[in-house]
Amino acid sequence: MADNDDVKTLSFEAALAQLEEIVGKLESGRAPLAESIAIYERGEALKKHCEALLQAAEARIEKITLSRDGKPTGTEPLDA
Repeated sequence: MADNDDVKTLSFEAALAQLEEIVGKLESGRAPLAESIAIYERGEALKKHCEALLQAAEARIEKITLSRDGKPTGTEPLDA
């Protein structure tokens, strides 16, 4: 299995860009089998990293609550 520890340090945008590049290579069928397996494994690591970053972002999103007169009173989870 390839060493994909660097994936954990990538921003969401960088990881997504690499994932899109990998999908393109795999769909083209131009990569030899050994390379295809290695980039597929990297793609899996990138996918998991992107999912984790999205879940963390979702957990941080909050809705501002307002009083009857329209003044902010605090926050609550978006999906409450």
